[in-house]
Order: sequence, then C-alpha cells, then structure tokens
Amino acid sequence: MGSQASHSRRRFRTAGVLSVAVLAVVGLVATACSSSDSGSSSVVKAAWIYVGPTNDGGWTQAHDNGRKFAETELGSGVKTTYKENVKEAEVAPVIEDLVKDGNTIIFATSYGYAEPMAAAAAKYPNVKFEQATGDLITAGKTTPANYAEYWGAGEDTLYLSGVAAGKATKNNKIGIEAPFAIPEIIRHINAFVLGAQSVNPAATAKVVWTNDWFNPTAEKQAAESLVSAGVDVIFSHQDSPSAGEVAKANNLPWVGYDSDQSGAYSSVWLTTATYNWGPRYLSRINAVNDKTWKSDNYYGTIADGFTTLATFGTLVSADTKTLIDAELTKAKNAGATSFGWYWGLSDRQDQTGAVKIKKGQTLSQKDLYEMNWFVKGVDGTLKN
Repeated sequence: MGSQASHSRRRFRTAGVLSVAVLAVVGLVATACSSSDSGSSSVVKAAWIYVGPTNDGGWTQAHDNGRKFAETELGSGVKTTYKENVKEAEVAPVIEDLVKDGNTIIFATSYGYAEPMAAAAAKYPNVKFEQATGDLITAGKTTPANYAEYWGAGEDTLYLSGVAAGKATKNNKIGIEAPFAIPEIIRHINAFVLGAQSVNPAATAKVVWTNDWFNPTAEKQAAESLVSAGVDVIFSHQDSPSAGEVAKANNLPWVGYDSDQSGAYSSVWLTTATYNWGPRYLSRINAVNDKTWKSDNYYGTIADGFTTLATFGTLVSADTKTLIDAELTKAKNAGATSFGWYWGLSDRQDQTGAVKIKKGQTLSQKDLYEMNWFVKGVDGTLKN
C-alpha cells in the first residue's frame, strides 16, 4: 500500500452553508500543520490515519477533504496531521507515534484499524480515538470511554445507485469488484443488487474480490475479468477509480464509490454513493476543545446528510433520474425512518432461495453489521 507520509476514508451535510463550505475546500492543499500557537490551550492537535494515498480519487481523498474542511473552519484553533498508505496490520506503531507527538484526537479511517485503536484508547485515556467503519461497539464489545465509532448508511445510496445500474444493463449482467467479504461490503453489494432488481427483476451480479482496499493494479485486473465474463455494467466498491478506466475503454456504464467521478469519466458514469465527512470531524474537534466530547456510535443517513448520491451521468435517463430523485427525497423527508427502507419491501432470499428477510421486516444497525449472506441473483462466494 506504499510508504507512510505525514502532513498537518466515505460526505456529511448538515445544512446548505456547510455543503457549500465542503465544496469550497475540496482540492485545496493543506499544510502539515496550521500556523498557530501550539502552546495555546485552545489549539487541538488532530491526526488522521489513511489506508491509501490522499489523491486516490476515492475513499481516502474524501476523508482528507473532510480534514481540510475542519482545518479551514477552525483555522488556528486546530493543528492537523495525517499518515497515509498505512497498512492495517502495521497501524499500531503509527498510532503510538501520533500519541507521542501530542495529538489529542486521532481519526482512523479503515476497518482493520479498529482493534489497535481500541487498545490504544485503553492505554492512553487522555486521548480521544475515533474509528471510521468500526463495528466493536455495535457488536457489544467493551470499549474504553475515550473510543468512538462513526459510519453511515452507504447501503441506502448504493441501493439507489443500483437502480441506475438496473436500468442501464441490457443483458442483465452487472459486474461488481469489491475488496473483502466482510459484512460492510456484503450489505453494500446486497443493497446495490436489490436496487437493480427493483427496476429490473432479471438483473444478476457477478462479484470478484481484489483482497485489498486500494490496489489500482488488482482493481483494473478485476474489472477486466468482469468484462471478459460478459457483464455490461460495472460497479467498483474500491478506493480508486481504476475500474472506471476499464469501463471507459470498453464503453460500459460504471458506478464508482466514494467520489464523484462524473467529470473524468463522463462517457460511462452513472452515479454512486458519496460521504461527507467534514462536519463530523469539525464537531468532534470542537467537542474536544470545549470538553464536551463523549463516546458515540454514529451511523449517518440520507436524512441527516451524511450520505448522498453523486452527480448523475449522461447515461442516466430523465425517467430514471426522476425515479431515483423521488426515492432520495422520500428518504430525506422521512428522517430516522428512512434508514434501510427497502430491505423489507418483499421477502428477501439468499443465494440458496432461503428467506433471510421477511416482507415488512426492518433491520437494525446490528443486523446490518452481521450480514454474511448474498441475496438471490448474486454470483459470488463469501470468501476472498
């Protein structure tokens, strides 16, 4: 995953003014440390740990845009730093270094960082540790009071992305490349496929695993194998837009992940789920500064602005846009009840035909975090 680098991972909107602010800071180059008086008690030292590079065009770049947003909003009130390309198996010493450097809040942005982050929280009670995509708290595991987890219902916006894919496919064969067979990815794939099948019941999906979050070479190879298998739409649940290159070369509609790539891949782009991390980072740093920080297990939704859809590409018809926009608006207006509204629309079967979700059933966050089966219509194994 490359070497570590230091400097001062899924978009969250609370209000229009914040949305504008986030867009305004995307692409800004932030310095390793804001010029500020490090001796001032009002200055919070905040650090981020990234699994990929900050210019990956996806997951890590979205998180770093969130860091930049917080830095821009707080100015001299925060001093930020980050480490990029940190392998999950090698994160523990990186956390130690960031603590020793005096950071008072550390954000770790890849799933495999959770256990080392919780261990560090137990060791350093005066430092706040925030884990993106973690599942320790939801699983009921005992975690320190200075450890928190944050994530969101990307499966909901991926369901809507699946609607676009279901409308786009002509042969009913959608290809999906994904990193690891863990509940997070499994529920995302299931939601995406259910979205496609909601408008095209004959739609199927072939899944290929890359065994990595960020590996452009493996991602390209996986996408090429899907093309060889005869798919005519590609969804890449990866941290880089490498599959977009393959889609572009083969003139196939593409659903990306994490980042709006409608500009660079306009000829093949459909849409995708995006995440707005900035206000989460801003609020948590502010909470450290005013001593109101408390452990939480945040799970953002469409309704609270954490996740939304990227720009629609020109391949998405006006009728499809209208259909998706109507669902998106309903989810926004429904508040908390918007969470996973589609799971219980009918009986949901797994690959063997067994009913796993009954019509009318709702799923809890814990149910989602434990999902270990594929919906009917998915051609793929549950092992990497």
